[in-house]
Amino acid sequence: MKWNLRWAAAKRDIWRPSDLLAAFTEVGFTPSLSKVAALWSGKPTTVRLDDLDKICAALNCTVADLLEAEPLAADGELEHDARRVAGGDDEPVRPTPRRGRARGSLPPN
Repeated sequence: MKWNLRWAAAKRDIWRPSDLLAAFTEVGFTPSLSKVAALWSGKPTTVRLDDLDKICAALNCTVADLLEAEPLAADGELEHDARRVAGGDDEPVRPTPRRGRARGSLPPN
């Protein structure tokens, strides 16, 4: 998902987080300046749906203006990348059994 807050704000001639905070205040949305700066500077991990509604109201935009779907890598590419990172070659990585403990025994009390 691509976060387009700065683009949506620029369409309203808002170029700084402090100006964005003022636009939020106009619609009754009062996050802290640090929260606004975090939304401004990068892609947020989470955004509450009611906050998303207030952001859209402040910027006179839609959710589609703020969030843009990005294509995912093909399944084969994901598997290849996982193997390369985990094992360093194209062979599948298989777990190895633990040794030294009796199977089925309980841990000590």
